[in-house]
Amino acid sequence: MKFITRNFKWVMLASGALTATMFYGLIAPQAALESMFGASFNGNLESIIVRSWSALVGIIGIVLIYGALVEKHRIFSATIGALSKAIFVSLVIVYGEAFLGQAAPAIIMDIVVVVVTLIFLVAVWVQRSET
Repeated sequence: MKFITRNFKWVMLASGALTATMFYGLIAPQAALESMFGASFNGNLESIIVRSWSALVGIIGIVLIYGALVEKHRIFSATIGALSKAIFVSLVIVYGEAFLGQAAPAIIMDIVVVVVTLIFLVAVWVQRSET
């Protein structure tokens, strides 16, 4: 269990860095949407929504990086990141069947992060209950 709690920060750093790359959707919303879902849009409303979504996802990446670097906030940051990723995966699975192929790499990464985070949280709980 100590191995997990000691090294989980590396999972947070890697997933946080990858997640933070979605900030590029602020600059290139059409490219972000096409690379993530293979879809395009026309109009200002869609541009606003994709830019906002990109910013929020990018912020989750920053939260994960912050939690990796600041142990005091690691559990909170990991929980927020995993919850966000679990919601995204659930929404794509339930409502976005047409996008599963294109979004598969992100979905797989997010599922791995959610599972590893759950393992980390259990490990922390076990360690705390032993003391």
